[in-house]
Amino acid sequence: MTRRFHTIALFGKYNDPDIGHVVNDLARFLREAGCRVLLEDATAAHLSEPAAEVASREAIGRQADLAIVVGGDGTMLNVARALTGFEVPLLGVNLGRLGFLTDIPADQMTLALRPILAGEYESETRCMLHAEIMRAGRIVHTANALNDVIVSKAVLSRLIEFEVYLDGEFLNSLRADGVIVATPTGSTAYALSAGGPILHPTLAATVIVPICPHTLSDRPIVIGNDSVVEILMTGNGSQAAQVTFDGQSSMPLDDNDRIYVRRGETPVTLIHPSGRNHYEVLRAKLRWGEKL
Repeated sequence: MTRRFHTIALFGKYNDPDIGHVVNDLARFLREAGCRVLLEDATAAHLSEPAAEVASREAIGRQADLAIVVGGDGTMLNVARALTGFEVPLLGVNLGRLGFLTDIPADQMTLALRPILAGEYESETRCMLHAEIMRAGRIVHTANALNDVIVSKAVLSRLIEFEVYLDGEFLNSLRADGVIVATPTGSTAYALSAGGPILHPTLAATVIVPICPHTLSDRPIVIGNDSVVEILMTGNGSQAAQVTFDGQSSMPLDDNDRIYVRRGETPVTLIHPSGRNHYEVLRAKLRWGEKL
């Protein structure tokens, strides 16, 4: 039996002044449907007259039973990380380009939302990644990611050197532009551009994709998501490297730093309109089958 939503939070594309009319129209529609509406405070800051109750992300996590994200996949990634641990399901209204995660077109949002509010929808669980950076024997940074954790070269255009371990067992040493550790959700993002495979989003798997490796036999590998990936930076002191999370936050790395990446404790639940087909989405977004 599907769950009905009563308190709905709205998130708009970060720092976009043109988002106001879409968010306010959506807020009015939801209120008329009998829902309590919470508007994220950072989104409300761009609206001259917010049409809903303003709340912090923490308050939204405690009170909302659905979050609607108006923007692109980048906005959805940001909100997913912000609400980690609160178990608030997410629904995306697409104002971006590809929209793998935000799959309701803005001009059809009220039409698509009516059956969802009536309990006619599909839910899908997506795993997240949790990363820890260890330096000199202590954890100096932690972060979550829905798409990927990426170790890459920073300022200098030269290869970086590192080793990869799985559950403490040595896998490989690489000289490359970097390496991507991605969830199935992230397999259609940077990992795809780097030559990685497309994974079905519900698979219990993680993909490790080298970025432009110097040794051409270094290939992507798919592992179970119960494994812990360890990346050890092994340069000679002159390399410039960084680690990024969903391409939205980062920190510089030093030689001998260890990056541990494992499955996050709390998955993300995505809400889709009934009848959504993953392969149809792939065909549409990646333009498969079109005649050239």
